[in-house]
Amino acid sequence: MSTDSAAADAPPAHSRRETHPAVSTLVLLGSVMLTSTVGMGGAIATMRNVSGWYALADKPAWTPPDIVFAPVWTALYLAMAVAAWLVWRRRHEVDVRSAIAAYLVQLALNAAWTPVFFALYPAWGAAALWLAFAIIVALFGTAMFTALRFWPVSRPASVLLWPYLGWLVFAAGLNATVAAYAG
Repeated sequence: MSTDSAAADAPPAHSRRETHPAVSTLVLLGSVMLTSTVGMGGAIATMRNVSGWYALADKPAWTPPDIVFAPVWTALYLAMAVAAWLVWRRRHEVDVRSAIAAYLVQLALNAAWTPVFFALYPAWGAAALWLAFAIIVALFGTAMFTALRFWPVSRPASVLLWPYLGWLVFAAGLNATVAAYAG
């Protein structure tokens, strides 16, 4: 085999681009900021109502204390941000567009759930809670789809979403129970 044919068989130098570490760090920080913004929006919607109607609402005995929710969601949002970043880092090796798009859709549904559940209830009554339940079911579906799309790109990224999926099942059950108690 001549050196000319070996050079012709080698992939082009530009096919495997490296991202500068500073850019990668900025994207990670941006991913954390994006999920934190969703989390903060949820926290604002929650704070106004958690000590109001939600404190007085009939809830199942297995409802965790309110103090549990903030650290759990913080950890889940951080894991989601890192997962999205891990997928983004593979963009020069595989097409990650559908995986990132799925991630952004589930993040948008995540952002929608909290204000619907907490802020709309006083005006809409149980209908708001059932709408929130429909959103969280759709959220679970898109989060599951996201984890499945992440798997071939980055298995660690997919695994980072598994606790989130478990929490969504728990939250959906809590949502449905509170909605059923509300009528």
